[in-house]
Amino acid sequence: MNGKELQQTAAEFAEGLPGTALEHPFGPEWDVHKVRGKVFMLMTDVTGEPLVILKSAPDEAVALRAQHAEITPGYHMNKRHWITLHGGDSLDRALVEELVTDSYRLVVAGLPKARQPVDPATYDRGDRAPR
Repeated sequence: MNGKELQQTAAEFAEGLPGTALEHPFGPEWDVHKVRGKVFMLMTDVTGEPLVILKSAPDEAVALRAQHAEITPGYHMNKRHWITLHGGDSLDRALVEELVTDSYRLVVAGLPKARQPVDPATYDRGDRAPR
């Protein structure tokens, strides 16, 4: 999947997650996807290539970077807790959607229970209505 397809897939999927909003607090070159005011995904082309930046559990981030050359430490983010996706052959729609869901769930889990739009322990793609 090339970089533009990567960003399009991630954005379309993120828009369908409960309680999310797209904002541009850093200017028009940064798409910032939030759940209840907390960032779970960023997208930009400021480096000259399309990037998707997601939150990830530290052990999962290490494993993903070892398995996929297209996954690197988070661009302009904490390198332990964030990953960057670059376009490439080892990333497909299912993996991108899974990584967006994981990022979303990690952020939702950090919200006060009353503000959580879903139960992060049980929410997954299967909870969403089919497209």
